[in-house]
Amino acid sequence: MTKTTMMPSVTPPTLRFADLNIQPHDTFATYRPSLPFVRREDGAYLVLRASDVQALAKDPRTKQVETQLLAARGISGGPIMDLFSNSMLFSNDETHRRRRQPLAKCFSFRMMEGIRRDVRLLAEDLASRRLDGDKLRLRDDYASAIPSITLAGILGIDSSDVPLFTSIAYRVSKILTTSWTDEDVPSIEVAARELEAYCSDLIADRRRSPKDDFISEYVASVDEDANLSAMEAIMQLVSIVIGGTDTTRAAIVIQTGLLLERADLWEALRKDENLIVPAVAEALRVEPAVASIPRLVVRDIELDQHFIASGSVLLLSTMSALRDPEAFPDPERFDLYRERPRWHPVYGDGPHRCLGQALAQLELEEALRALVGSRHRLLPTGQQLNVHGHAGIRQVDELEARWT
Repeated sequence: MTKTTMMPSVTPPTLRFADLNIQPHDTFATYRPSLPFVRREDGAYLVLRASDVQALAKDPRTKQVETQLLAARGISGGPIMDLFSNSMLFSNDETHRRRRQPLAKCFSFRMMEGIRRDVRLLAEDLASRRLDGDKLRLRDDYASAIPSITLAGILGIDSSDVPLFTSIAYRVSKILTTSWTDEDVPSIEVAARELEAYCSDLIADRRRSPKDDFISEYVASVDEDANLSAMEAIMQLVSIVIGGTDTTRAAIVIQTGLLLERADLWEALRKDENLIVPAVAEALRVEPAVASIPRLVVRDIELDQHFIASGSVLLLSTMSALRDPEAFPDPERFDLYRERPRWHPVYGDGPHRCLGQALAQLELEEALRALVGSRHRLLPTGQQLNVHGHAGIRQVDELEARWT
């Protein structure tokens, strides 16, 4: 298929949030063959083609968005701005390296593989608890618990605190979706203050009474290096809590729902667990829990004779790119044997590649393994998988399945 080159006089449309959220896959498929991007009502440009998304993720003419998207939506101060201003997630260059460095070793692939057995036992236990009840609420009874309990174990957070910090994290993470409105800001600000205070108390406690856990090692490293302000030290912990819960919860529900809709694939997984890894990768492609990567243009960019000026915000739409037929032939098909890149595009690229990729990957794999590997059979109830959002973190409705 050859991309159609548009004349410079053709202007990409400006689309409303509400319209983009209705049927994002259909919208992207409509515009992608003829246009490299569409413009959103807040001024951000949604880049649609796989080749452009891949190239711009590491293009020196772009950098990570910091507070620009908040400013475009009218937020200029308060606890939400404190998070964005002080987190590694929204910083660049030396500031980003300085904030990320104390956390990177803990989340390496080698370190994460060391906890795979624990995650497997947790997933198997959660699945088996619901066998007698017939119904399994995939989001709230299963998918929510796996990342939150695992993250608590890694960080050294008391298990009794899991419901508290995860509920706060889910409320804060709404700011990273496309579904929040001005009316939501006060409640998100309250949650952001609560999570900041919770993480501040954890740091203070470990500083007073160190333990053999990640937070104690993190505090010792921060104090020894003296490279982070008190607010920065807190906000990196906040970032880990937010990043390590909501997206994985959604991805577990999505992959399970997609596979339950395809009975032949579910049966294939039950017979051959070697198909679990490609099944997870293909689910992330077909319906990603994170739909875009934000970038700020620092030098003018031309895409297919269309210009984007310096200072503009880009949303590199992995959601669109992962269904681009130029990169993924027959993109609507769920194909366990599809050729795919070594590094999954949904986790980003370059220095901002997702710090928690190794953890998320093994949680997704073990969550699926426990369900398909059960001696009981999990079946759909006829309820439709509903995933919301066209950019940022996407949200998923509760999805029930039943054991037989």
